[in-house]
Amino acid sequence: MKIRDLTREWERSAKGRLTRAQYQVRLPLEDAARLAALQEMYPKRRVEDLITDLLAAALEELEASLPYRQGSEVIAEDELGDPIYEDTGPTPRYLELSRKHLQVMLDQDEADLPHESDD
Repeated sequence: MKIRDLTREWERSAKGRLTRAQYQVRLPLEDAARLAALQEMYPKRRVEDLITDLLAAALEELEASLPYRQGSEVIAEDELGDPIYEDTGPTPRYLELSRKHLQVMLDQDEADLPHESDD
């Protein structure tokens, strides 16, 4: 989701699956004031929800902005038959690490769920 799409999303008020981990941050006064302004404009949204949405949008934009570096291996062809080369830039590593950490978090959530034999 693009940052510019957030206000539309806030008006629709969607929720996603959340981690159990909590992150505590101290904000510069200017950023805290901006968050307070957004919270006043969108009173149905908690400040924590605004921060979560803003962070998610920023991470998506960061991911999209990671530089592509053309590798030597052809991994596919485009619709015109031109070769598409592997990306040897930071994107593949970032995506691999993101999937790894997501799986760890999902496994932890699964381990914390009560099982039928636990009743």
